[in-house]
Parts: sequence; C-alpha cells; structure tokens
Amino acid sequence: MVRYFLKFFLGAFLLATSAAPNAAAAESRILTMSTTTSTEASGLLDYLLPEFYADTGITVRVMAKGTGAALRDGMDGNVDIVFVHDEARENQFVADGYGTKRYYVMYNDFIVVGPENDPAGIREAKDSGAAFARIAAARAPFVSRGDDSGTHAREKQLWAASGVSVNAAGEPAEGRGWYFAIGQGMGVALIFAQEKQGYVLSDRGTYLHYKYGRTEPYELVVVYEGDDMLKNPYGVIPVNPERFPHVRHNLADTFAKWLVSEKGQQVIGSYQLHGRSLFFPDAR
Repeated sequence: MVRYFLKFFLGAFLLATSAAPNAAAAESRILTMSTTTSTEASGLLDYLLPEFYADTGITVRVMAKGTGAALRDGMDGNVDIVFVHDEARENQFVADGYGTKRYYVMYNDFIVVGPENDPAGIREAKDSGAAFARIAAARAPFVSRGDDSGTHAREKQLWAASGVSVNAAGEPAEGRGWYFAIGQGMGVALIFAQEKQGYVLSDRGTYLHYKYGRTEPYELVVVYEGDDMLKNPYGVIPVNPERFPHVRHNLADTFAKWLVSEKGQQVIGSYQLHGRSLFFPDAR
C-alpha cells in the first residue's frame, strides 16, 4: 500500500513539473492585441488569425473596441500591439513613445447609410462635407457613435468640412432634436439609425454584416460613398518595450511584419463578405 501511494505521488509530481513548462511555453506564444471593432465585426480577424497561427504558432488574444480606447490600452501598457484606424492619432502614439513603428497595413472605406428615400438629398451632394451640410440643413436624424472611435473621429472631420457650426466636442452646435450621440459601437449605431430612419457613418464591412448577415431585416441603404475623405487606412503598431518592458515585443513585431508580408497582404486582399472585398492591401 505504501509503495502504491509513493508511486501515485511520484507520478503526480512528475506530471505537474512536466506540465508547468509546457503551460509557460504556451503562454509565451500568446500575443495580446487591442483593435478597432470593424476588424472583428467584419469577420476579417476570424479569417486572418488562423492563417497567422498556422505560419507562426502564435495565438492572438483580441480585445475589440473603439480606436481611442484601443490606443489607450497601448498607452497603459495593457497590450502588446494595437491595430486601429486613425492615422493622425496613430502617428502621435508613436511620436509620444508608446509605439515603435506604425506599419501601413490596409484600407477600406466609410459610407453614409440612410433611408432609401434620402430625405436630406445627400445623393446629389458634390462631396461628403456637402452631404453632411444637407443632413444638418434638413435636420434629418443622424446617429453618431460618439465613442471616440476612428469612425467617430472621421465623422467629426466631416462635420468640420461641412461648414456647419460645431461645438467644442466637434458635434453640430444646433443638433438638438436630430443629432444622437449614443456612445456605442458600430452595430448598435446601425440599429439605432434604422429605428430613427436616419443617417449614420459606417465602415462598409460592418454595414454589410448587418445588411446581409442577420436574420432580422436591415433596411437602410448606402446613400453616399466614394469621396476621398471616406478612405479609411488601418495601421498596426507594436507597443514600445522601452516604455513597457513586460510587453511581448518579439511577438508583436512578428505579427506586424507578417501583416505587411506578401502572405499577409494576400490573405487580407482575398477576404470577402457576401461576395465583396472589404479590405485592400496597403503595405509600403
């Protein structure tokens, strides 16, 4: 009996000691990434990350949120890498020493979604700034994410280009009763815009997911697109290990360089949703 228990405890000890290095090794191959909601909501990451894992054995743990919140994760050292879409803030992130380098990865586009009958007549606008001016003039319902995301930042740029008077937050100063800043992600904003039969600025991928990927019907349509101000570039930035020594910079650097490699760019370019390409390779 004593011999049996000795064998049992020896076996358990050997199993525990052999498992611990394996667990540590597995944990050392996990990369934490904060990214904009559109890379996840569009389905791109579900398509992209298995290919990256197959090539490198690195698992990416994703936290999807607005670009502003994703960059704050990097500024707090809470993640190893950020993958976002607000070029001005990304460049400032690197200039301030939070990231090592911004890599151009891809681009897609923003669209203005609204009712088929287009009550503000923005289909006839000469540019996106003029389209936003027409929405304000008509006091047509407009839903803003209002969440400091890359989409929200671009929306504020479009209000500035419209010539409409804006307040300190970059919102229409006379927006009461028609301008709804909801502080939510893109999916919620799209649903809210449908409820209000109003307009909303969206990335194309999330819109297509809500238009064709849901069991419930989504009736709003693309009413304005194609303007230069609607181009939407994405960048990836490894967090700076000199500022945050605990980050897995080697894994972050591997991921960034894989994204801009011939293989990574091919995977991005081949991704489609409902028969449409959503992202276009942009490595430089």
